[in-house]
Amino acid sequence: MELQNVHKSIGKKPIIKGLNFSIKQGEVFGFLGPNGAGKTTTIRMMVGLMKITSGDIKINGLSIKKDYKEAIRHIGAIVENPEMYPYLSGWKNLKHYARMIPGITDDRIREVISLVGLEKAINEKVGRYSLGMRQRMGIAQALLHRPTVLILDEPTNGLDPAGIREIRSYIRNLAEKEQVSVIVSSHLLSEIELMCDRIGIIKNGELITVEEVRDTDTEEEEVTVRLEVDEEEKAKTVLQETLNLNVQSEQTRLKVNVAKSNVPNLVKELVKEDIAIYEVALERGSLEDKFFELIGENTIA
Repeated sequence: MELQNVHKSIGKKPIIKGLNFSIKQGEVFGFLGPNGAGKTTTIRMMVGLMKITSGDIKINGLSIKKDYKEAIRHIGAIVENPEMYPYLSGWKNLKHYARMIPGITDDRIREVISLVGLEKAINEKVGRYSLGMRQRMGIAQALLHRPTVLILDEPTNGLDPAGIREIRSYIRNLAEKEQVSVIVSSHLLSEIELMCDRIGIIKNGELITVEEVRDTDTEEEEVTVRLEVDEEEKAKTVLQETLNLNVQSEQTRLKVNVAKSNVPNLVKELVKEDIAIYEVALERGSLEDKFFELIGENTIA
C-alpha cells in the first residue's frame, strides 16, 4: 500500500495534510498518534469509507480513487470489534461471509480457521466465544478473500494479557508466513513495540516520522547506564571530573547517559580509582519514550 500526498478537508478545514508513506509486503506497520491526529480518518480513506480530497492511495498499484472495486479486493479490515452472528457457529458465520465473495471454497475457510487456531471451537456458537476468540474470528473473516493488506484498528482492545499475546502471535505469523502487510493502530505502545517492524506517527494530520522499531545498534547510540558501586560520591566525582559526564543519583545507583562506545572507558576509569562495581546496566529508550518525545503530549488515541 502506498499513500501519495493524501489530503482530506471537511468544509474548509484541513484534516489530513499531505501524507506520504508506503507499507512493505510482509511487514507489520504501527500507525500511532494522539487524540484527533487523523488516524481514523486515514484508515477510513484506506478502506474507501471516506473520499480523498486530493492525492491517492494505491493498493498493489491500483488506485483506490480510479479502480476502487479492484483495489479494495486486496484489503481486509477490522475496525474495533468484529461483528458476528452470536446464534450461529463460527463455521456458519464464515460460510455466510464467504458467500459474499465469489470463489471462496470450504478448503479456504478451513485454511483460515487453522491459521488463527480456532479448529476446536469452530462448530460452537460464536455467542459462547471469549473476546480473544471473537477477535481471531474477525481476523479469519478478513482473510477469507486472500487480501494482501490487513488493517486492524485496536485489535487487542479489551483483551487480557494472554489474549493480547495470542493476537500478537497471529499477527506476526500472518506477516511472516503469509506475507500479508498488516497495518495496526493501537493504544498499547508496548504491544506495538513487540509486534511491529516499523511505525508511522501522525500529529495534527501530518506525518511526523516513519521509523524502524528495532533500530540496529551502533557504537554512537546513546544509552542510559545505571551503576551500583561501593563509593557513590567518589564514583560520581570521577565520572564528572575525568569524563565530563552529567551524573544523577537514583536511590542506591548512579545514572548517566553516554555513547555506547564510551561505556568500557567509563568502567575502566572507575576500576582505576579502586571503586568496586557491583552492577552495570544498559538501557535504551522505549517506543513510549520516543513517542512522547516526538508528540510532546500525554494522550494517546
